[in-house]
Amino acid sequence: MGEPLRVVVIGAGIVGAFAARALVRDGQSVTIVDPGPPGGRQATSYGNGAWILESSLLPVSVPGLWRQVPGYLADPLGPFAIRWSHLWRAAPWLVRFVAAGSTVAKVEKTAAARYALTRGALGHYREEAAACGLCDLLRTDGLLSIYRDRADFEADALAWTLRARYGFSWQELEGGELHEFEPGLSADYGFGAHLASDANLTDPGAFVAGLVEGACRDGARLETLRATGFRFEGDRLRAVETEGGGEIACDRALVTAGIHSRMLARQAGDRVPLETERGYHVVVPDPVHVPRHPIMPMDGKMAITMTRAGLRVAGQVELAGYEAEPDWRRADILAGYLPRVFPAFAGRMDGARIDRWMGHRPSTPDGLPCIGPSRRSRDVVYSFGHGHSGLAMGPISGRLAAELSTGRPPVIDPEPYGAQRFA
Repeated sequence: MGEPLRVVVIGAGIVGAFAARALVRDGQSVTIVDPGPPGGRQATSYGNGAWILESSLLPVSVPGLWRQVPGYLADPLGPFAIRWSHLWRAAPWLVRFVAAGSTVAKVEKTAAARYALTRGALGHYREEAAACGLCDLLRTDGLLSIYRDRADFEADALAWTLRARYGFSWQELEGGELHEFEPGLSADYGFGAHLASDANLTDPGAFVAGLVEGACRDGARLETLRATGFRFEGDRLRAVETEGGGEIACDRALVTAGIHSRMLARQAGDRVPLETERGYHVVVPDPVHVPRHPIMPMDGKMAITMTRAGLRVAGQVELAGYEAEPDWRRADILAGYLPRVFPAFAGRMDGARIDRWMGHRPSTPDGLPCIGPSRRSRDVVYSFGHGHSGLAMGPISGRLAAELSTGRPPVIDPEPYGAQRFA
C-alpha cells in the first residue's frame, strides 16, 4: 500500500466533511483547513434550507427563463433578484446560465448528471450519522410541495416528469385530504405532493461539525487557517499556502471551499464562472405552529422546516456579489410568508425575536458542480459549486473527490463535472 498520502482538504463545509471522512477511512493523512469553525454561522452549510433532496434534479435555469430576466432587474425584492450595481460583473455568468437551460434536452442532460450525485444520499447520511453519533439530527419526514390548485401543479410538469423518470414517486393530496395531512395550512393551498423519499437535518451546521469531529477522532487534523494558494514544483503539488505566509506540506489538495474556491481554482489554472447566489433565512424560535412536514410553498419557492433553533424559512436568490451588504428586507419577505402559509402566525410575528441570516451559495451557470483535477496539476482536485443542492450532493461529491485525489476507481463517472468544460 505504501505510505499514506498527505492530503489537505480546503474547506470544512458539507462536501469537505464527507471528503475528509472518506480519506480517513482510506488510510490517508488528512489535514482540514478552514478559517472558521466547521458548521459555524459564517458557513453556507450552517444556513441552508436543511433539506436532503435526492429528487433535486431540475436545475434553476429552465426553458423560457430569459423572458424573466428583465423582471429580476426591475424587482429588487423578487425571489430571484439582480442588483444593478452587480449586473456588469454577473452578465457573462447570466448569459451562460440562460443558455444552459434553453432547451428541454439540455435540462434533461443536466438532470441525469445531477441524479448521479444525489442518488443514495440518504443512505450515506444514515451511515455517517450512526458512525458519528448524529442520528438525532436526521429526520425522514419527506417533503411536501404545496400549490394553489392542481393546475399550478401541472404547470410544474417538467420537474415532476424528471422525478418520475428516475424512479421517484409521490402522494398527491387535494382539498380536505391535504389539510388533514398537514393541519393548519391556509385554505389558499388546495393541492400538495408529498415525496416520502426526501429527508432533512434539524441542525445542518451541527451535523457538519459532527462529521469533522468524527474525522478528527479517526486521525484527521483541523487547522483554523485560510488557504491562499499552492506551491508547485513542476506539475507536482508540494504545499498549500496559508494566510500570513505559512504553508502546509502535502501531496494532494482538495478544494471544497465554496465561493472562495474560485480564487483557488484560478491559481491552479482554471477560470471557473462561479457566482454567489446569496440566500437568506429567518428562524422563529418557539413558533406558535409547528408543521408536521418540511414544506415548500411553490408560489414562494422557500423551504419551511422545523429545526432545533426554531422554525426556519430559507430561500431567495440575490445576485449582488460577495462584498455587498445584506438586504434584510429579503429576510423579512420570508418571515412575511409564514402567515400566508399558516394563518396561526397572523399578528404573531415578533420581529425582535426573529433571527436573520444571509449566506453564499456557490453556483455555476449550468447547475452542475466542478469536480475533478485542476488544469495545473492533477494533485489539486476540485469539488465545489453545488448551488442549491450541497446537502444532497455532498456525500457522493466528497467521496468522488477523495477517490480522484488518491487514484481509487471513482464511484461515478467524473466526466460531466470537470472544470475544463468552462474553458
